[in-house]
Amino acid sequence: MIGKEIRMERLMNRATGKTVIVPMDHGFTMGPIEGLIRPREAVFQAGEGGANAVVLHKGNIDLTHRKSGNDMGLIVHLSASTLLSPDANYKVLVCSVEEAIKLGADGVSLHVNLGADREADMLKDFGIVSKKCQEWGMPLLVMMYTRGDKVLAECDEQYVKIAARVASEMGADMVKVSFTGSVESFARVVEGSTIPVLIAGGEKAKNTRDVLNNVKMAITAGGKGVSMGRNVFQHKNPSLLLKAVSKIVHEGASVDDAMVMLGEN
Repeated sequence: MIGKEIRMERLMNRATGKTVIVPMDHGFTMGPIEGLIRPREAVFQAGEGGANAVVLHKGNIDLTHRKSGNDMGLIVHLSASTLLSPDANYKVLVCSVEEAIKLGADGVSLHVNLGADREADMLKDFGIVSKKCQEWGMPLLVMMYTRGDKVLAECDEQYVKIAARVASEMGADMVKVSFTGSVESFARVVEGSTIPVLIAGGEKAKNTRDVLNNVKMAITAGGKGVSMGRNVFQHKNPSLLLKAVSKIVHEGASVDDAMVMLGEN
């Protein structure tokens, strides 16, 4: 569908077929955490750093519309829960594809936790959203995590492979998963998916080199980019970090070169 192709080009780098996305949906779940106290400032930093797209909830779009600067795709997040919920792993729909279109979205995103008690309900919502995205030509990014009593380690290859494959089978256009820790294991995740696989940034890392090492390994394994939040907007210089990450993702730079860019070598 040409509409989806056009919108996907706003979310990816045309030359490389890869993407650097900054999700900023954390405020809904965790409140005004460090780096997102002023969402408008965070979005400007993402734009200055050359992010291909940002992920926002519908209420922040008017607030963060820049009207200047680098082009950057808009992904509207459709599902959520809060840390106060008795079942925080259960993500409910809080926005629709049609709403996102009216807000100017280039894509939408959805969060699904496989292995959670309400997995079946989240998969049902995934099916509904996927169908709507097909009807409207709207790219769908799905954040697929494995969380529940049966999951011993969220980044275990055996679980991450299932998460990536489920997103493929359900009609997503991109899937965001936990990084499995090595080039070899992540290559097997990528091999089992028919859509672009992105790595999540996860919790704030202890040091920048660890973040960049994960990015480099994921790209070497065939990953198509990153969707990284806290390790970007909670960095001391988010724009510069994004430039370093983009150098790895889009230009194949080494971690050492990226660290030199950051002045942290």
